[in-house]
Amino acid sequence: MKLRRWKAAVTTAVAVLGLTTLSTSAHAADTAALDYVALGDSYSSGVGAGAYSGGDCRRSANAYPELWKANNAPASFAFTACSGATTSDVLAGQLGPVNSGTDLVSISIGGNDAGFADAMTTCVVLGEGACLDAIADARAFIAGTLPGRLDSVYNAISDRAPNAHVVVLGYPHIYKVNGTCSFGISETSRAAINSAADDLHSVTSKRAADHGFAYGDMRPAFEGHEICSGDRWLHSTTWPVWESYHPTAQGQSGAYYPVMESLA
Repeated sequence: MKLRRWKAAVTTAVAVLGLTTLSTSAHAADTAALDYVALGDSYSSGVGAGAYSGGDCRRSANAYPELWKANNAPASFAFTACSGATTSDVLAGQLGPVNSGTDLVSISIGGNDAGFADAMTTCVVLGEGACLDAIADARAFIAGTLPGRLDSVYNAISDRAPNAHVVVLGYPHIYKVNGTCSFGISETSRAAINSAADDLHSVTSKRAADHGFAYGDMRPAFEGHEICSGDRWLHSTTWPVWESYHPTAQGQSGAYYPVMESLA
């Protein structure tokens, strides 16, 4: 693949010749040769980050795929990530630009399959008991059904773009437990929601590794910037309501983009 072959060559040149000034220019030349496709759900489309392009997918100019494109100038860029997308939606409607010439693919997916948005609504509206039941259902789905659904998407990407470098990005903890929030859902509910995010991490990282994909754990990237942290990079309940519990523009630029840049 163009990206990896070039990086290997540059690394060798730097090591052998001591040409430390090569790295920046080499990376620029490298990424300029890339064909990049950004797949996924609202965390990849940039819901919550503003500056939307229009349409129901709510793709943001502040989303990490757009930031990566702006900073790396790939040869081509296709942005098919869409708000509300499930694994089935990726398979049915997002893979068109992915082909044998694709060098780089990024994706976040799985949260909507597990019903995470509905569970969050339940937690806010119906209280702790209903919240814990909804989170338990989501965690059971993540453990039992989600691995196979992720395999279907990852297999489809590999089949269409066998030489692509694939970066799978996870999800952050939504809440800082015992943080600055003095009202809202209970600390028990907040901890349960974070535990479901841990389950998503465990399953997604394992499936990504088994497919030979890179994986970015977003929990440490958002540490200190969760809801109730005092310096949040995630929306709490807000208007428009569909931005709730999504990264802000700062969450995209300060967390998702650096992780993407480090793995691409």
